[in-house]
Amino acid sequence: MRVAYFTGLRSIAIREQPEPRIEQPADVLLRVDRVGVCGSDVHYYTDGRIGDQILQLPATLGHECAGTVVEVGPGVERLQPGDRVAVDPAIACGRCDQCDAGRVNTCRNLRFLGGPGEAPGAAADRIVVPADNCLRVPDGMSMEEAALVEPLSIGLYAVRLGEVYPAARVAVLGAGPIGLSALLSAKATAPATVYVTDRIDRRLEIARRCGADWTGNPQREDVVETILMKEPRGLDLVFECSGDPACIGEAQRMLTPGGTLVLVGIPSDPSICFDIHTMRRKELTFKNVRRQKGCIAPAIRLISEAVIDITPLLTHHFPLDRIQEAFDLVAGYQDGVVKAIVDLSGQR
Repeated sequence: MRVAYFTGLRSIAIREQPEPRIEQPADVLLRVDRVGVCGSDVHYYTDGRIGDQILQLPATLGHECAGTVVEVGPGVERLQPGDRVAVDPAIACGRCDQCDAGRVNTCRNLRFLGGPGEAPGAAADRIVVPADNCLRVPDGMSMEEAALVEPLSIGLYAVRLGEVYPAARVAVLGAGPIGLSALLSAKATAPATVYVTDRIDRRLEIARRCGADWTGNPQREDVVETILMKEPRGLDLVFECSGDPACIGEAQRMLTPGGTLVLVGIPSDPSICFDIHTMRRKELTFKNVRRQKGCIAPAIRLISEAVIDITPLLTHHFPLDRIQEAFDLVAGYQDGVVKAIVDLSGQR
């Protein structure tokens, strides 16, 4: 079978290797149909690391995926061959104090698909994963939509963590896949007013299609000043989804006293500066998002019931043999890309 490997910075190779086998009774063998190119994948592609998570080359890659069950282990009752599934790429141990407390997203022994030294990446014709990490999707849902369930679940989790409410005044900084997922989730959760900023006009166009009440490009205007002219008391919530440290300062200026900043994006620099006096005087709350918790099934439901239309995010499609082209496109923010999807099987 074919497997994609990082072989160096900005270098990906497709190699042949034996198909994996089910070794645990609760595991399933999946045919991978689609894999999305995620911003965290791109960090590994361009920098070889995310913080202290450093690639040991060659390394498999990919985690946003959807597939079809090929075989199930003897202990699996909930799934059967032929089932189409979205995959939660975070494999929790179920035994540590964090899992016992219901915090599976901060599991101390968590293994993540494509994570350095953790679990094999999803950019392969076949993968083996626990059945508990596979959730069936309705027949009417495309495999592209199913692959976007995981990033949507992160946006949904961020919105739940931020506790968006109907009259909330909200900003989303960064209109990439996660920022747009937060926007869609906020609009689906409550009729909040949502302001969206990004440096790429095409992404702002898509944000408006996804329900943004206002969009602004910080390269052409002072977005903080403009938003505060519209909302003189400030905003209740800001979701920082760009990973740009400058946006953290912008968020603090936008927030009303008692407001909340939800940090979703992953900065490339491990050290971030905060204006402690603004934080203190406004008594701001900062919350960090660690992937998602309990939001895969709700994300499937929101898409399948047409509460959320995720298709505006699907901008580019590539076969597996052009996966490096997909990564270069996303890394360079080229051609108005939002989400590039890699098609491994050709199945709908």
